[in-house]
Amino acid sequence: MSQKLLKEEFISNLNGTTLLEISIGLTLAPLCLLSRGLLLILYFLHHGRPLNSKSAHFFLDFTVLVVPPVLCCTILAPILPWVILSITAFCVGLVYKIYRRRTTYVKVPLRQILSNFLSTRLESDYVPSITVFRVYVNVLTSISILAVDFPQYPRRYAKTETYGTGVMDFGVGSFVFGNAVVCPEVRTKPGTVQSKLFYLMRQFFAVWPLLLLGFGRLMSVKAVEYHEHISEYGTHWNFFFTLAIVRMAASLLLTLFPVRKAWIVAATLAVVYECFLTFTPLKMFILHGSDGQGSRAGFLNANREGVFSVIGYLAIYMASVQVGLYLLKKRYSVWEWVRVICAFLWAILILFLLLCVTQTYIEIVSRRMANLSFCVWVVAHGLSLFSLFLAADLVLVFAKLLLDGVTVPCSWDFAHPSVKNKKHDLEPRDGPRPQNLCLVSAVNKNQLLYFLLANVLTGLVNMMVNTIQSSAILAMLVLHTYMLTNCLVMYILQAKNVVLKWW
Repeated sequence: MSQKLLKEEFISNLNGTTLLEISIGLTLAPLCLLSRGLLLILYFLHHGRPLNSKSAHFFLDFTVLVVPPVLCCTILAPILPWVILSITAFCVGLVYKIYRRRTTYVKVPLRQILSNFLSTRLESDYVPSITVFRVYVNVLTSISILAVDFPQYPRRYAKTETYGTGVMDFGVGSFVFGNAVVCPEVRTKPGTVQSKLFYLMRQFFAVWPLLLLGFGRLMSVKAVEYHEHISEYGTHWNFFFTLAIVRMAASLLLTLFPVRKAWIVAATLAVVYECFLTFTPLKMFILHGSDGQGSRAGFLNANREGVFSVIGYLAIYMASVQVGLYLLKKRYSVWEWVRVICAFLWAILILFLLLCVTQTYIEIVSRRMANLSFCVWVVAHGLSLFSLFLAADLVLVFAKLLLDGVTVPCSWDFAHPSVKNKKHDLEPRDGPRPQNLCLVSAVNKNQLLYFLLANVLTGLVNMMVNTIQSSAILAMLVLHTYMLTNCLVMYILQAKNVVLKWW
């Protein structure tokens, strides 16, 4: 059997893992972010100044933000819950040490400190956790797209064949989720004079890089006979096409329906699509082709998974638009953001109950079809991951409250009276904001370039290394070198203030 066929077989016919294991794994990234922030605060506590060395900051960010996810999706996967508990205990210990050595509220009881914390006003013209969410989804995806080709990556984490929940299945859904919460329609300010048609044309123009990357990937994969998982999207389709079509279709829908009713559009799309899957031959066509034997003759047969799954991803996108609108409401105090977390927890509970119903009485999760259960699962876990990032950021706010003058990159700062009436945004806009020495902000400035670089390097590694027969040592060396290259390029571009975006 050729190397191409061996690799295709290695990533095919998989059934995923449990919802519980994925839910446990969601806590890793927020804990890593919290650990990085607390270590920076502790450095300030010991030295009386922030960490200003660019090389030291990059080393800290890479070691704390990137290395743990690489290890936990490979050689540490069998003991993932213990790793999570260990990092949690480490964070608790750091918070306790900072509390014991606080320089403000020295003689104030804890109850009063907590009361002051909840009433603390936050300065930000954007929501830092959204940026962190989008960047970390990108980083975790870049890890998985290469790690999946090594035997150290558990097969249950890879994309499922037809039914089931894999870590990489959630990854593609979370990409759509993260794009929707910052879409132009969400970021439109009250009183803006531009028409809906303006945003529609703007979105159509903005997706051309995705289409270009889609065609570029298609041609390069066919040219070098790179291994493919055909049942993932089809013969010619890929995720770049899906993302481009979803964004254009969503903008079209949002010109026809009120943006604040996006959740109704999302629910209607998901339910109607599920009805077609259940009561028409559509499901059999997606799974087995027009002849029932897996035919790939003709464009629609060849790309049936990619074409029809767009409907499910579009439903996820529209639901996430509603989340973005909710986050855009003006909030200034910690207590208001605690209430947001509580609201999300209620929504997550309802969505998981709905997921239990749909999986029991309708159909279990299928990324291949992007069915109703898949849509509910992605939105539920997307809200869960964002809530965890938001909670981690609030813990950092509490730690910063205990020290005078400390700052943490990509985290909320305390408000000044002069900014009381500012409107916040979901992500930082272009402008003279102070540059943060932070890997998160570095990747955020060039997210599409980062994803493109990761895809190119993944292809190069697979052509140079026999990944499926690699030892653990070689796998770790390759994965860490690959991630170091990705992150270092982004960090250098940030240091040079280079943003490669021309559309």
